[in-house]
Amino acid sequence: MKFLLLTLITHQPDPVTGATESSAQRLRRVVENARLAEELGYDGFAVGERHEDPFISAAPPVVLSNIAAVTSRIALFTGVTTLSLLDPVRAFEDYSTLDNLSGGRLELIIGKGNGTAQAKLFHVTAQDQWERNREAYELFRRLWDSDEVTWVGRFRPSLTEARALPRPLQSRLRIWHGSATSRDSVELAARYGDPLFSANVTNPIEPYAELVAHYRERWAAYGHDPAQALVGAGTAGFYVAPRSQDAVQVYRPIFEARQSVARKHGLPTVFASVEDFVERSSALVGSPHQVLEKVQRYHERFGHEVIHLSADGDGLSERQHRASLTLFQSAVAPVLREGIVSRPLGAQRYRSGELVR
Repeated sequence: MKFLLLTLITHQPDPVTGATESSAQRLRRVVENARLAEELGYDGFAVGERHEDPFISAAPPVVLSNIAAVTSRIALFTGVTTLSLLDPVRAFEDYSTLDNLSGGRLELIIGKGNGTAQAKLFHVTAQDQWERNREAYELFRRLWDSDEVTWVGRFRPSLTEARALPRPLQSRLRIWHGSATSRDSVELAARYGDPLFSANVTNPIEPYAELVAHYRERWAAYGHDPAQALVGAGTAGFYVAPRSQDAVQVYRPIFEARQSVARKHGLPTVFASVEDFVERSSALVGSPHQVLEKVQRYHERFGHEVIHLSADGDGLSERQHRASLTLFQSAVAPVLREGIVSRPLGAQRYRSGELVR
C-alpha cells in the first residue's frame, strides 16, 4: 500500500488555539509539511483545489512547484484538479511545466468540483459542470498524448493542428478520477482505463463501497483486465498515538470545532460524537493497532492500493503532529506495505524502464 498526505489548504482559526496564520504563513506551512512527508518516507503529497472560503488552494500547480523545488523523491498529486473550471489548454501548460520541473513526479486526481462560488467566479453551474469536466478531461488527455491536436468542443474555441508547449516529461500521465458520489466520474474513469480515487470522507463506508464496486463492474464491461483496476481512498481524520484513549482525547476538540463549522454552514450531522466518528467513519484516530485494523477492514471492501491522510496539523502542536506522522510510518505503514501489493507512484513508474499504469 502507498500513502499520500493531502491538504486542501484551509485558512481559518486553529480549532484549539484560535490563532489564525497569514495566507503567506499558511502556504509556507504546506511546503514545510511536504518536506516533512518526504523526510518521513511518505509516498506522495497532494494539494487540493478550491475557489471559496475557507480555502486558499486556488493554484495547485504553483504550490506543487514550490514543493518540487524542496523535495526530490515524493510523488506530487492534485486532490482534486477541478477541470470543469479550467481551460484545458492552460491546465496542460501548467501541469506539463510542473511535470518537467519535478522530474516526472506528477499525478493528477481530477473532479468536477462542488463549491457554490464557482458559479460566480467561473460561470460554471451544477447543470453544466459534469459535461465541462468530461470535455476538459478528453482535451487535456489528447494534448498530453499528442504533439498536435485538432479538436472541436462545446465550451472553448476549437483547435487546428495546435501544438501545446512545453511537451511533458512523462509519456503517459496517470490521471485519477476523484468521486464522492458521482457515477458519471466512475463511468469516465472506467471507459478510459483510468484509476478511481474515492473521497471516502463524509459518510460511513457503504456508499463509497457501492461506488467502488460499480467502478469495477464498469471497468470490466469496457473490456479492461479486472486485475488492472486501480483504486485509492481518502480518510476523514488522522491522529495516531501509542494509546487509543490519548488519541481520542487529543482529537476531541478538533472534531467538535469541525462540527461547529458544519452546523454554521447548515451541513447535516453524520456522526453524533467523536467516539461515533472514530468508530464508523474512515478516520484513522487511535493506536497503531486500531488504525491498522481499520485500514485492513476498509481494504476488504475497496481493494484499494493508496490512501490519503491529512497533511495538516490543525489543532495539534508541532510535536504532536510530527509524532503522529512518525508513528504511522514506523508502526502501521510497514505492515500495510508488506501485506497489500501496490503499484509505484510518480517517477517510480518509469524507474524499471517500463511504464507501470
